[in-house]
Amino acid sequence: MRFLSRRLFFFAALLIAPAAFAQFPEPQTQYPSTPMPVAVLQGLDKITARIYTFEAPVDQTIGFGTLKVTVRVCRKRPPEYPPESAAFLEIVEQRPEQEANALFKGWMFASSPGLNPLEHPVYDVWVIDCKTSSGGASGGRQ
Repeated sequence: MRFLSRRLFFFAALLIAPAAFAQFPEPQTQYPSTPMPVAVLQGLDKITARIYTFEAPVDQTIGFGTLKVTVRVCRKRPPEYPPESAAFLEIVEQRPEQEANALFKGWMFASSPGLNPLEHPVYDVWVIDCKTSSGGASGGRQ
Protein backbone atom coordinates (compact mmCIF):
# COMPACT_ATOMS: atom_id res chain seq x y z
CA MET A 1 0.00 0.00 0.00
CA ARG A 2 2.81 2.35 0.90
CA PHE A 3 4.54 1.67 -2.41
CA LEU A 4 1.34 2.43 -4.33
CA SER A 5 0.80 5.77 -2.53
CA ARG A 6 4.38 6.85 -3.35
CA ARG A 7 3.80 6.07 -7.01
CA LEU A 8 0.56 8.01 -7.08
CA PHE A 9 2.24 10.98 -5.41
CA PHE A 10 5.08 10.89 -7.95
CA PHE A 11 2.72 10.79 -10.96
CA ALA A 12 0.53 13.53 -9.49
CA ALA A 13 3.63 15.69 -9.02
CA LEU A 14 4.58 15.15 -12.67
CA LEU A 15 1.15 16.27 -13.79
CA ILE A 16 1.03 19.34 -11.52
CA ALA A 17 4.63 20.54 -11.99
CA PRO A 18 4.25 22.02 -15.51
CA ALA A 19 1.21 24.05 -14.40
CA ALA A 20 3.04 25.33 -11.31
CA PHE A 21 6.00 26.59 -13.33
CA ALA A 22 3.93 28.05 -16.18
CA GLN A 23 3.50 31.33 -14.29
CA PHE A 24 7.24 32.09 -14.40
CA PRO A 25 8.64 33.65 -17.60
CA GLU A 26 11.33 31.87 -19.55
CA PRO A 27 14.82 32.98 -18.49
CA GLN A 28 16.48 35.33 -20.96
CA THR A 29 19.37 33.49 -22.59
CA GLN A 30 20.68 36.38 -24.67
CA TYR A 31 21.53 39.88 -23.59
CA PRO A 32 21.00 42.85 -25.89
CA SER A 33 24.11 44.34 -27.45
CA THR A 34 24.88 47.44 -29.44
CA PRO A 35 27.05 47.49 -32.59
CA MET A 36 30.06 49.78 -32.23
CA PRO A 37 32.24 51.19 -35.05
CA VAL A 38 35.66 50.61 -33.41
CA ALA A 39 37.22 47.54 -31.80
CA VAL A 40 40.04 47.86 -29.28
CA LEU A 41 42.43 44.95 -29.72
CA GLN A 42 45.65 43.84 -28.09
CA GLY A 43 48.40 41.94 -29.79
CA LEU A 44 51.36 40.08 -28.37
CA ASP A 45 54.60 39.70 -30.30
CA LYS A 46 55.99 36.50 -28.75
CA ILE A 47 59.50 37.14 -30.11
CA THR A 48 59.95 40.53 -28.42
CA ALA A 49 57.45 39.87 -25.58
CA ARG A 50 55.79 43.24 -26.25
CA ILE A 51 52.08 43.89 -26.03
CA TYR A 52 50.52 46.42 -28.39
CA THR A 53 47.09 47.99 -28.00
CA PHE A 54 45.49 49.21 -31.19
CA GLU A 55 42.10 50.29 -32.49
CA ALA A 56 40.54 48.74 -35.56
CA PRO A 57 37.59 50.46 -37.26
CA VAL A 58 34.93 48.06 -38.52
CA ASP A 59 35.45 46.92 -42.13
CA GLN A 60 38.97 48.38 -42.35
CA THR A 61 42.09 46.23 -42.47
CA ILE A 62 44.94 47.07 -40.12
CA GLY A 63 48.38 45.53 -39.89
CA PHE A 64 50.06 43.89 -36.92
CA GLY A 65 53.43 42.46 -37.89
CA THR A 66 52.76 40.10 -40.79
CA LEU A 67 49.07 39.87 -39.84
CA LYS A 68 46.25 41.77 -41.50
CA VAL A 69 43.29 42.11 -39.12
CA THR A 70 39.80 43.06 -40.31
CA VAL A 71 36.99 43.60 -37.82
CA ARG A 72 33.61 42.86 -39.40
CA VAL A 73 31.39 43.48 -36.35
CA CYS A 74 32.02 44.76 -32.84
CA ARG A 75 29.23 44.54 -30.25
CA LYS A 76 29.02 45.67 -26.63
CA ARG A 77 26.40 45.12 -23.95
CA PRO A 78 24.71 48.09 -22.29
CA PRO A 79 25.98 49.08 -18.81
CA GLU A 80 22.97 47.57 -17.00
CA TYR A 81 23.96 44.05 -18.11
CA PRO A 82 27.05 41.99 -17.28
CA PRO A 83 30.02 43.49 -19.17
CA GLU A 84 30.93 41.89 -22.48
CA SER A 85 32.42 42.97 -25.76
CA ALA A 86 32.67 40.68 -28.76
CA ALA A 87 34.08 41.13 -32.24
CA PHE A 88 33.94 39.09 -35.43
CA LEU A 89 37.49 39.09 -36.81
CA GLU A 90 39.15 37.94 -39.99
CA ILE A 91 42.92 37.54 -39.64
CA VAL A 92 45.20 36.81 -42.58
CA GLU A 93 48.97 36.40 -42.59
CA GLN A 94 50.66 38.20 -45.48
CA ARG A 95 54.40 37.60 -45.73
CA PRO A 96 56.44 39.39 -48.40
CA GLU A 97 56.34 37.68 -51.78
CA GLN A 98 53.99 34.95 -50.52
CA GLU A 99 50.33 34.24 -50.94
CA ALA A 100 48.00 35.35 -48.13
CA ASN A 101 47.21 32.65 -45.57
CA ALA A 102 43.84 32.87 -43.75
CA LEU A 103 44.48 32.13 -40.06
CA PHE A 104 41.30 33.02 -38.22
CA LYS A 105 37.69 33.87 -38.94
CA GLY A 106 35.23 34.03 -36.06
CA TRP A 107 34.04 35.66 -32.87
CA MET A 108 36.36 36.67 -30.06
CA PHE A 109 35.04 37.64 -26.63
CA ALA A 110 36.72 40.11 -24.29
CA SER A 111 35.70 38.18 -21.16
CA SER A 112 36.97 34.83 -22.52
CA PRO A 113 40.03 35.33 -24.74
CA GLY A 114 40.89 31.64 -24.60
CA LEU A 115 37.46 30.53 -25.83
CA ASN A 116 38.23 31.06 -29.53
CA PRO A 117 41.87 32.16 -29.84
CA LEU A 118 44.13 32.91 -32.77
CA GLU A 119 46.66 30.09 -33.05
CA HIS A 120 49.92 31.47 -34.40
CA PRO A 121 53.55 30.74 -33.38
CA VAL A 122 54.61 34.43 -33.28
CA TYR A 123 51.50 36.56 -32.65
CA ASP A 124 48.47 36.58 -30.37
CA VAL A 125 45.52 38.92 -30.92
CA TRP A 126 42.54 39.37 -28.61
CA VAL A 127 39.59 41.73 -28.11
CA ILE A 128 39.63 44.25 -25.26
CA ASP A 129 36.61 46.46 -25.91
CA CYS A 130 34.29 48.06 -28.46
CA LYS A 131 33.82 51.81 -28.61
CA THR A 132 31.97 54.49 -30.48
CA SER A 133 34.90 56.54 -31.77
CA SER A 134 38.59 56.18 -32.47
CA GLY A 135 40.96 57.88 -30.06
CA GLY A 136 44.26 56.90 -31.70
CA ALA A 137 46.32 53.77 -31.28
CA SER A 138 48.46 53.33 -28.22
CA GLY A 139 51.60 51.51 -29.23
CA GLY A 140 50.22 49.52 -32.15
CA ARG A 141 52.33 49.15 -35.24
CA GLN A 142 50.88 49.27 -38.69
